[in-house]
Amino acid sequence: MQRTQRRRLSPDARRAEILIAARRLFGADGYSAVSTADIAAAAGVARGLINHYFGDKRQLYLEVVRQMMVVPPSVSEQLPPGTPEERLSICVGRWLDVVERNREMWLSAIGPAALGNDPDIDRIMLEADEIATDHILEAALLTGIADGRTKLRAMLRAHSAMLKAASREWLVRGTLTRDDLHVMLTRTVLHLLNTVFPALKGNPPCPES
Repeated sequence: MQRTQRRRLSPDARRAEILIAARRLFGADGYSAVSTADIAAAAGVARGLINHYFGDKRQLYLEVVRQMMVVPPSVSEQLPPGTPEERLSICVGRWLDVVERNREMWLSAIGPAALGNDPDIDRIMLEADEIATDHILEAALLTGIADGRTKLRAMLRAHSAMLKAASREWLVRGTLTRDDLHVMLTRTVLHLLNTVFPALKGNPPCPES
């Protein structure tokens, strides 16, 4: 592998470059086939810097997965004062941009876990689902909802499993286009919020967390 020429960067910028190189290599070749030496060469750093910033390959991989799975704040920032449908549509479009730019690593992260049944991966996925739920509620102007909040959040977390499966239909099987996915995700979230959630509220409540 050709070694990238080393440049003077701040610690944060150097760490970010390592993450970029790791995301590209893990996405292309998978966890097992990539070594820290490969990542160091691609990032143009000494291998010791990977240990310095991340500890070891596993911890670096976990950070790459977290970075890939956690929806960035930019997805729901500075939304226009429109309807919930308009705001959710913008969020979905921004999220699809992120997935499209990082196609291989996204598919690797949502595929069979490279590290097996790992509680740290499970923790990252749960964190990602909670943050995605926050973004949806913010876009839908429902952040202040109290009645049935636990059920609402559980319902939106469950929706994330469909989202991951649908993204494979788009990126792997080609059975859905990006536009199809945009319509599907926007409309299903609106259906959950406008139709399913009111029906769930009519059931006996579960304990609030």
